[in-house]
Amino acid sequence: MFRALRPALLISIVAFGPGVGWAETNSPEFLLGRHPAAGSKVHPPTRWSATENVAWKRDLPGRGWSSPVVWGQRIFLTTCVSTGKEPEARKGLYLEDVDANKYPRETHDHLYKVFCIDLASGNVVWEQVAHQGVPAKPHHIKNTLASETPATDGEHVYALFGNLGLFCYDMDGKLIWKYDISPRNTQYGWGTSMSPILHQDRVYIVNDNEEDAWIAALDKHTGKEIWKTARDAHSNFSTPFVWENPLRTEIIVNGRKFAQSYDLNGKELWKVEGKSAVAVPRPFEKFGLLYVTSGHVAFGENRTYAVRPGAAGDISPVAGKPKSEFLAWSSKIAPYHPTPLIIDDKLYMLFDRGLMSCYDAKTGEAVYERKRIPVGGFTSSPWTYDNKIFCLNENGETFAIKAGPDFEVLYQNALADDDMGMATPVIIDDKLLIRTSARLYCIGKTTAESVAGSQ
Repeated sequence: MFRALRPALLISIVAFGPGVGWAETNSPEFLLGRHPAAGSKVHPPTRWSATENVAWKRDLPGRGWSSPVVWGQRIFLTTCVSTGKEPEARKGLYLEDVDANKYPRETHDHLYKVFCIDLASGNVVWEQVAHQGVPAKPHHIKNTLASETPATDGEHVYALFGNLGLFCYDMDGKLIWKYDISPRNTQYGWGTSMSPILHQDRVYIVNDNEEDAWIAALDKHTGKEIWKTARDAHSNFSTPFVWENPLRTEIIVNGRKFAQSYDLNGKELWKVEGKSAVAVPRPFEKFGLLYVTSGHVAFGENRTYAVRPGAAGDISPVAGKPKSEFLAWSSKIAPYHPTPLIIDDKLYMLFDRGLMSCYDAKTGEAVYERKRIPVGGFTSSPWTYDNKIFCLNENGETFAIKAGPDFEVLYQNALADDDMGMATPVIIDDKLLIRTSARLYCIGKTTAESVAGSQ
């Protein structure tokens, strides 16, 4: 439901950062760290616990489900700290108590914070309070007030707090500009979780709510609004995706009513119907196809689409009419929270309740369906290395699953009892960053285990 929680270009970005000791790969925005860098032969350890193969760990104050982003030796993430008693976060899937508007209203000031942490040591380089005040709107007990993952281009960090604004800092923590966002009501008071994305000299943000939904392009250097387009949409939690295909560059936004494509001037290009109560997974591209998917566990229909470049208008499947030539394939099977993962030519879907399905990514044909993972409750998205799929559940337990046509759970890695897990981890070379409700872990080689080719 709430993503920072997650979202997915499926490779790390290789960058040539200044200075000796900078990491060779960066993970600059939500879900860009789920694969090792292209061509890399190193990867993090495959085994860990709260103490085993932990290079360092850093306790974090407050509540936040933003994933870490990394540029060079610096990690950035957000949190929100109450000056009163922190609300208890809640795990699981449930249909009772869904209306956050019925929760007691917040009365204490909250500190909306941005952290910069050193990748090598885990030490805090700087922290800034973007805002202090009583939250204007409620949020679901499973959501937080800092669920949007920041974005960075190596010069600035862009931290979004949904009902508050977008804050731009330089790499040393100096506030450069801010873009105010008026608080709006969300469905059942569930709150916000659509992360900012960067493309060339622009930062794009989407604000889907029950009053005034929109998508906007801002000048990333000044925060000046370049354009803002109203959306016929309701509250949602999916981070947008920039699709650079051979025909054009498009901004793809997943939504409850439709997944929509916009050109770089904010004009709608095409749309495809979605019927789920919410659309959480982030769109992504592979094999020249765009994948969009949405599936609530109880309400609405689940839909997955593989879209070819060049579409126009409404390409939704309609009974009795020929399928659009721009739909390579479609399915009525889709996950709720986790964004699917493609390895080789196979698409893996992780379902919240602890099931996994595998399909041919090019045709949609099933390889296997609904295989059971021992302990369910998955909100974060899966990641991969060493021919394994790693799935972090809400208890802080990671299950290693064999990649390929035959489903097999290989083993389980567990963290501490207070390490609730809903943020998607990030691969940086031979390190894995896992953000939990209590702390940030840097998983790295601290034993005799070989980093490359380990079992």
